[in-house]
Amino acid sequence: MEQKQKTMTYADAGVDIDAGNRAVAMMKKSVHSTLRPEVLTGIGGFGGLFALDIARYRQPVLVSGTDGVGTKLRVAFLTDKHNTIGIDAVAMCVNDILTLGAQPLFFLDYLAVGKLKPEQVADIVSGVAEGCRQAGCALIGGETAEMPDFYGAGEYDIAGFAVGVVDKNKIIDGSTIMPGDVLVGLAASGLHSNGYSLARRVLLDKTGYQVHQVHPLLGCTVGEEMLRPTRIYVSAVLPLLDKFEVKGMAHITGGGLVENLPRILPKGTAVQIDTGTWEIPAVFKVIAQEGPVETGEMYRVFNMGIGMVLVVPIAQTEDIIAELKSRGEDARVIGRVIEGNGKVQLI
Repeated sequence: MEQKQKTMTYADAGVDIDAGNRAVAMMKKSVHSTLRPEVLTGIGGFGGLFALDIARYRQPVLVSGTDGVGTKLRVAFLTDKHNTIGIDAVAMCVNDILTLGAQPLFFLDYLAVGKLKPEQVADIVSGVAEGCRQAGCALIGGETAEMPDFYGAGEYDIAGFAVGVVDKNKIIDGSTIMPGDVLVGLAASGLHSNGYSLARRVLLDKTGYQVHQVHPLLGCTVGEEMLRPTRIYVSAVLPLLDKFEVKGMAHITGGGLVENLPRILPKGTAVQIDTGTWEIPAVFKVIAQEGPVETGEMYRVFNMGIGMVLVVPIAQTEDIIAELKSRGEDARVIGRVIEGNGKVQLI
C-alpha cells in the first residue's frame, strides 16, 4: 500500500500565522492608547484612515519622515529588553519632522522578525505606543513580517514612518537665519540612536564589559546606559512656535552638531559653538577615553549631550529658555550664528 506523504504547512516553513494573530491581539491595547479623534479606523484593516481637520490650517502641508534604530538593536538583543526600542523608532522620525515646525499626526511601523514571538512583539509595540503618546501622534498602522532565515534567533529590525502637518506660511526652513542669532541647545538623554557601531565596539568589545555589568563611571549597567530611549522634543518645542520666532531647528543625529547644523544654514552664515557651555554626559567621556576616540571624531559621530538645537533671535533667548525649562527641558545657549561658509566651529 502506498504511504501518504505528509503535507507541509506555512508553520513548517517557519511562519506561524497563529502566533501573528496572538501578537496582534496583545498589541491592541497599546495601539488604542495612542488614538486621536481624527483616526477613523481600528487595528487590523488594510489601511489607516485619518481625517485631517483642515479648519485648523489655512494652507496645510503634510510633512513626512522615516528612520530606523540602527545597531542599537544589537544591545536590545543582548539584554533581551525590547520595551523601549520602539520609543527610539518614533523619536527619530517625529524629531525630524518637528524641525520644520510640523505637529506629528500619525505614525506607522514596520517590524521584521526571524521568528515571531507574540510577547516580544507586544513589548516592542508597547515602546512604539509610548513614543507616540509622548509625541501626541496616533499609531495608525503597521506591519509585522515573519522572515525565517533572514534574522537570527530573537533578532528583528524596525523602521518607522511619521506624518505631520504645518501651515505653509509657518514652515521653519532656516532661510531667515542671520549672523547674531543664538543657538539654544536642548539636552539629550544619552547616546540616543546614533553611533552605536562605534559605541558598541568601545563599550563592549574594547572595555570587555558585558551589558549586565555596572560601569563605575556610568553609575549603571552598560546595557542600561546604551538603551536609554531617545528624547522626544515635540511637547516642549511645539508650544514655542506660536509665541516666539524660531528661525531654524536641527535634530542632532548621525553626524552630530558638526554635520547636522549646516543643513539649515543659509548662504553666507556659519555657527560657532562653545562646547564648554554644557556638561558632556559620562558615556561620551568613557567612549573617548576607552577608544580612544579623538575629539573631532566624537563630535562628528555623537550628539555629545545636545539632542536638538533651536536658532532664535538674541532678544527672545531668555524667554525661550525659561519656557523650555518650565516644560522640563535642560536648555541653554550653546553658540551663535556668524558670517561664514556654512561650517561649524567648535571652541
